[in-house]
Amino acid sequence: MLRRHRHAGEPLACVPVAEGLLNRGFRLSTTRGTYFLKQHLDAPTADRATIARQHRATQRLHALGLPVAPPLPDATGRTVAVIDGHCYALHPWIDGRHRDGTQLSTGCSRRLGTLLGQVHTALDRVMEPSEHAGPDGTCGADDGGRASADLQDTFRAIDELIRLARAHRPRDSFDALAEHRLRERRRLLAQHAHHRPPPAAAAGWVHGDFHPLNLLYRGAEPAAIVDWDRLGVRPRAEEAVRAAAIFFVRPGGELALEKVRPYARAYRRATGADRAELAAAAHRVWWERLNDFWTLRWRYQLHDRRADPQFPAVSALAVWWTREYEAVRDAFTG
Repeated sequence: MLRRHRHAGEPLACVPVAEGLLNRGFRLSTTRGTYFLKQHLDAPTADRATIARQHRATQRLHALGLPVAPPLPDATGRTVAVIDGHCYALHPWIDGRHRDGTQLSTGCSRRLGTLLGQVHTALDRVMEPSEHAGPDGTCGADDGGRASADLQDTFRAIDELIRLARAHRPRDSFDALAEHRLRERRRLLAQHAHHRPPPAAAAGWVHGDFHPLNLLYRGAEPAAIVDWDRLGVRPRAEEAVRAAAIFFVRPGGELALEKVRPYARAYRRATGADRAELAAAAHRVWWERLNDFWTLRWRYQLHDRRADPQFPAVSALAVWWTREYEAVRDAFTG
């Protein structure tokens, strides 16, 4: 890789970066500095054309002054290198740290909402019509019309996951909690089946995976938004709600609504989104959370336990959100 990036110097050390579930990253130290070397492995987003589109987007956003870390071009001007069948990219190393909602003040929460709003409006400016495709190549400008989760599919998934949790050996407290939450979720879904939301009315360009591990801070200010693998056309306000549900969830599964309010208000100001759009987005994300079991799919179907620590709060959030539905909606729209 460094033979292609001669300006980066000679290698001194290459250390894996611990964070990241889908791709692989390394802290690369050379005689001329420190860099982030990314190996793209997630199949839906690991082809050269998709990565190059992400790179163009970050270069344009950087030119507008947004905190991103565009890739470094090699001697031929290319930003994607294919080596032994895998795609790699070299980025500047950004000194910073991740901060979740518990580490964000009210003012920082407000700035977070403004930042995400600026990303959405800037993406509308910099993305070209020919680039209207999502990470899997199927998302177009009308992607907002995707149907919400179907209950029959969800019930089948719950039955299968209960079977796998009961059969898991050695059985532990996680398996017992998983089975309890799955049965609880089935009851909630049956009670709220009539609240299945309609397709979203509007979509725009979004980061696609905006959460604390993809945002680096220096002090109280964002230094870089990273990991643009899921860049695509989707309902924008839903990304705002989804991000809040990750940033501001407490260990017990409650949302810190006193931080959601300034965050959402700042997002609305930055984008011009109205209260009705945020209310509809909150409803769709609530339904999505009720029907989603990705952490359990990883554990029981993919035999991958890296997401296990997220399950207790994520599963509790769906229950708490259902109970506090009106308060959550008001936090996003008030």
